Amino acid sequence: MEYKWSLNDNGNIVFPVPEKVKIPWNKSRGDLPLTLEYFNGTMYEKVEATAKKQPMNIALDFMGKHITYKYMIDQINLCAKSLRVLGIRENDRVTIAMPNCPQAIYMLYAVNLVGAVANMIHPLSAEKEIENYLNMSGSVMVVTLDQFYHKIEAIRKNTKVQNVIIARIRDELTRPIKVGYMLTEGRKIQKIPREAPVFQWPDFMGLGKHCGYEYKVKRNPEDPAAILYSGGTTGTTKGIVLTNLNFNALGTQVIAANPIFRPGDKMLAAMPLFHGFGLGVCIHTMLASGGRCVLVPRFTPKSYAKLITKYKCNFIAGVPTLFEALLRLPSMKGADLSSLKGVFSGGDSLSVELKKKFDSFLFDHNAKIQVREGYGTTECVTASCLTPLQMSKEGSIGIPFPDTYYKIVEPGTDKEVPYGDEGEILLAGPTVMQGYLDMPEETAETIREHEDGMRWVYTGDLGTMDEEGFVYFKGRAKRMIISSGYNIYPAQLENIFDAHEKVQMSCAIGVPDSYKMQKVKMFVMPKAGVEANDALKDELMAYGRKHIAKYAMPYDIEFRKELPKTLVGKVAYRVLEEEEEAKRKAEEAAAASEQ
Repeated sequence: MEYKWSLNDNGNIVFPVPEKVKIPWNKSRGDLPLTLEYFNGTMYEKVEATAKKQPMNIALDFMGKHITYKYMIDQINLCAKSLRVLGIRENDRVTIAMPNCPQAIYMLYAVNLVGAVANMIHPLSAEKEIENYLNMSGSVMVVTLDQFYHKIEAIRKNTKVQNVIIARIRDELTRPIKVGYMLTEGRKIQKIPREAPVFQWPDFMGLGKHCGYEYKVKRNPEDPAAILYSGGTTGTTKGIVLTNLNFNALGTQVIAANPIFRPGDKMLAAMPLFHGFGLGVCIHTMLASGGRCVLVPRFTPKSYAKLITKYKCNFIAGVPTLFEALLRLPSMKGADLSSLKGVFSGGDSLSVELKKKFDSFLFDHNAKIQVREGYGTTECVTASCLTPLQMSKEGSIGIPFPDTYYKIVEPGTDKEVPYGDEGEILLAGPTVMQGYLDMPEETAETIREHEDGMRWVYTGDLGTMDEEGFVYFKGRAKRMIISSGYNIYPAQLENIFDAHEKVQMSCAIGVPDSYKMQKVKMFVMPKAGVEANDALKDELMAYGRKHIAKYAMPYDIEFRKELPKTLVGKVAYRVLEEEEEAKRKAEEAAAASEQ
């Protein structure tokens, strides 16, 4: 038996409420319904239906440029025609390695329109990482910005990529902004050779004018729409295959959990497109519901703060480090935040103290709301649990979305624990992924069908649930470093450094950081006969930059003649963490005594 959807009399998708699933329920959950109706179509079709209702409303704001729903849909269709001319067919994979900019939005939905699958990756990924993503997905096309062209070109020959499309930020800017951009950021971008085998964005879009045949492909709600990447529950890089229904269901759930939303409300879309929250909530939920996305191509706390007040944003989302940074910004003094309807925190645990500080900050700046914490995994796009609008509980990550179910079990089993007892967090619902890309065994390990007929995701995270259905995150069963909201898996970094010819063994740990929450430090044991000096450190750092994404790069490498070991011979990373913490406290004490 599989937990399946059906169509109601309105032609919308509905899910049954399984009889065997316990659903804690009382008035504290407010008016949030148990079940919802979902759009029976693709991501593109959902956005197109919204655009037909409000064609002249603003869909995207980008560095001073305002783009209507009608113009956006026209550009998506032209982009889809161009893809068809270049031979993109149903189920082809197209890699989008771009920040939040209009061309990325057009391409995302155009890929969906022609029946292909968008492979979303971080443009700041290292060359070898990009090569791995392209080969894992079997991508036949890459779309990226001019500033990342040389990375793509360096590894293109090792992939199946047939065409590379190059977009430029300046092409989407108004004339006054473009002048300033070219005098500052534009000057730093390395030029692309004229003979480079690529399509510049304007030339690519021009191809669509020559498309005289059908380019729209009929797809089903459960067909793949996008691939996002995560370490999964084991730390090994996995492609997460998400469907049209996954994204459309998420959008409907998010709006249901936020009845204060109105078409035209503005979301500050700073979370990136290659991130489940950025793509699923900040972009698709907004465009599918008639919202307005303020696109942020490059995030800094200073620019984020400026855009909140400039556009009078209604919804913002971020990781705890962002809120910590906003508290310290002089530019936020006297800022009017009365336009805010929702402030959401995810990606890492929000400490009780930081929540209290930021709630006070919001109150002092005329906002009538508080931070609402949520929880989710990329295996279900992003958030699947959120603090209700009407009620919060200290330390809780909220209650599940409609049609989404949580249970706490003894780790690795299907045996539920009593309310209040700690166990592994499991979740099920319409946003659960189709599976890991070409990894059936790993998929079967993470998603398991229980007697209730539902597909449950084993998150690897630990938590509890109270009798009112509120969930509490207690910790991660898997070893992971979280830096500025990005998940970094030490085992991946160690595998990279251990592969270097001069390294015997390595260990990565997370070190507390006032801005990033954590930053990466590597401990390296050189091979016998290799001298541990600055030259070796420089060599290893250069090696790391070629293989590791910028956000995951170690800030420092410390050499050790030996690394501490556990009784079973594994590197005792906790010993290194304790040593680093003791060193930090000693430095703080010394600094305090000097004052």
